[in-house]
Amino acid sequence: MSKPNVLMITVDHWPGKLLGIAGHPVVQTPTLDDLARAGVRFPNATTECPICIPARRSLMLGTSPRGHGDRVYNERSPMPTGTLAETFSAAGYQTFAVGKLHVFPQRNRIGFDDVLLDEEGRAQYGVTDDYELFLGDQGYVGQQFDHGMCTDGYVHRPWHLPERLHVTNWATQGMIRQIKRRDPTRPNFWYLSYRHPHPPLVPLQCYLDMYRDVEMDPPFAGDWYDEELPWMVASKRKRNEKHSAMQIANIRRAFYALCTHIDHQLRCVIGTLREERLLDDTIILFTADHGDTLGDHGLWAKASFYEGSCNVPMILVPTRGDTSIGAGVADDRLVTLSDVMPTLLGMTGIPVPSTCNGLSMVEEARRSTLYAEYGTDDTASRMIRNERYKLIYYPVGNTFQLFDLKKDPKELQNLAHSAEHEDIRAELTARLSSELYGDDVEWLRDGKFVGFPNRPANPRINRDLSSQRGHHWPPQPASDLTQALYSV
Repeated sequence: MSKPNVLMITVDHWPGKLLGIAGHPVVQTPTLDDLARAGVRFPNATTECPICIPARRSLMLGTSPRGHGDRVYNERSPMPTGTLAETFSAAGYQTFAVGKLHVFPQRNRIGFDDVLLDEEGRAQYGVTDDYELFLGDQGYVGQQFDHGMCTDGYVHRPWHLPERLHVTNWATQGMIRQIKRRDPTRPNFWYLSYRHPHPPLVPLQCYLDMYRDVEMDPPFAGDWYDEELPWMVASKRKRNEKHSAMQIANIRRAFYALCTHIDHQLRCVIGTLREERLLDDTIILFTADHGDTLGDHGLWAKASFYEGSCNVPMILVPTRGDTSIGAGVADDRLVTLSDVMPTLLGMTGIPVPSTCNGLSMVEEARRSTLYAEYGTDDTASRMIRNERYKLIYYPVGNTFQLFDLKKDPKELQNLAHSAEHEDIRAELTARLSSELYGDDVEWLRDGKFVGFPNRPANPRINRDLSSQRGHHWPPQPASDLTQALYSV
């Protein structure tokens, strides 16, 4: 029997709750909802490091940040060998990627036979990606960012070029073309990596119109909102105190429009697989590198361990006739991005490399707790959770937060000082302590967390407009310009 094909789809900044089938009251995701009904959805999927590059390393290497060495955002650190693409290629698969890889050097194919690259205009590395080349070929050279929106900001407007030139359509068509150009004698691993709904928030007008008369769900804030907060949380709040309630509603409208656009474009890819008589023999997996808090708790974007940021969608659809994982199942086990590689390899009968420390999402073994980490400087935070409770730790301020995700999925009530929850806090604190390594052990003294003194959160100054891009013709010179994530 021939091996199945695999289609792995990732999106950027997509919170796990933004699915109709997950009960979201506003967002429209009919395609993803149908895929979830045909397979299994993992509501407790978590990214081990909620920021782009470390998360994508976990996805491609099947290992946690401790294993691949990045829990910060090492944008110029090469991807280690032993990737998912390399493993599929070694097993005889034809491998192809289209969209965002976010690796260095940018033209490193990380094991794929070929890549159609979209790198969001990060031309400072000296590379013009394939999407920029496409726009030039269509007569729109250098105009990708002439809409004036930021790649890390929430100012928004409709897309400024013809619909067919939107990067979501470009990625879809690139994948469709490759499916049609496949070698029919070999199984295929296709990786479709959409850039959005990551800012810039530039949806097509027709998708904005779908949400025009829909009342947006408002952001929420817990009983800890007015507490003395650790510097990392208070500082991140300072970044976007400028948004009014009306602006937040419109930001969400634009964000949801980008999500629905992707959802609809996936129908074209799946329709192509169907017409090419490949769909029945193709495993489909959909996930994201991290989410976006979208104003909840006064926070935006990623890099935190609240559910909006660290909980990601995870949908797995087996080949037709494979009843081993069921259909329409919501599996509550704790899963991570590092679990994707052993899952897909196991389902295709390929040995899992010893470098992987993830667990297959379809086998019996389950983790009892899940550890996640971000940052090594003052921005650092750590998280440990079991299937019900989550403990977050901030070393600057030596602050703990404890949430009961079963009773309080929005994390509105901090139980860290609740006498009723002393035992679970002690249990998770001990487990968290056992996970620390490197400089993190400096947060402990005589086995107890002491951290560092808190800092005041000063107003945020966004002088570089959150990584604003310019006109890209002539191409910008190669430079050591960093991908500025958060201006201070």
